Amino acid sequence: MASATQHNAAHDPATNAEDSEIGKFDAMAGRFWDEHGPFRPLHQLNPQRVRFITEHSTCAGARVLDVGCGGGLVCEALARAGAAVTGIDLAEGMIEVARMHAAAHGLDIDYRVASAEALLASSPGAYDVVTCMEMLEHVPEPRAMLATIAGLVRPGGSVFISTLNRNIKSFLVAIVGAEYLLSVVPRGTHEYERFIRPSELARWARAAGLTARALAGIALDPFGGARLTRDPAVSYLTQFVREA
Repeated sequence: MASATQHNAAHDPATNAEDSEIGKFDAMAGRFWDEHGPFRPLHQLNPQRVRFITEHSTCAGARVLDVGCGGGLVCEALARAGAAVTGIDLAEGMIEVARMHAAAHGLDIDYRVASAEALLASSPGAYDVVTCMEMLEHVPEPRAMLATIAGLVRPGGSVFISTLNRNIKSFLVAIVGAEYLLSVVPRGTHEYERFIRPSELARWARAAGLTARALAGIALDPFGGARLTRDPAVSYLTQFVREA
């Protein structure tokens, strides 16, 4: 089966992003906070993602960066946990929605239309915690993105990644089931060849100066909720720590 790095779509290496992927999510930005809309699975996953982050790091008073923040689900939850949060995304519509939603709920979050690469150039090692939730499988060079993220966290700080495993079970659950049979995710949201095995992610992390500390699977019931498990076969969360 294809490697997660074998994707030939044209992209700008300066931003490690493709216009088609940005546009895909920008077009749905207006429905981001609709808990019954196209981002319903993210709303269901988010409490468990945030639980994993807060159980493995100290958020109160921490400088936190969310890379690929979308409309701000993770940002808002971590801001409520006491963190000073910055959220970046290249989809302008998402950032607009995120700013409006945060303002409506009295949350002070620094949202920016910016790339991780540009932020690294200006603010290396500036954050105590960097999160990247369900984004690596949407960029053309996930290994390079992970290296960029590693450069944004301070020595001893934590990086949290959530993504999709690449195997027959994840294909059946995340694409066939979620996109085609149950229609809980818009068709075309995911491309199987972009999914990332935990072993691949760990190898890229080591090359970027990160050490794996924790791994958990996320089981999602489309008609119920989500829970953390020991099985990373479909969706999984990993904590890495930047070496001092």
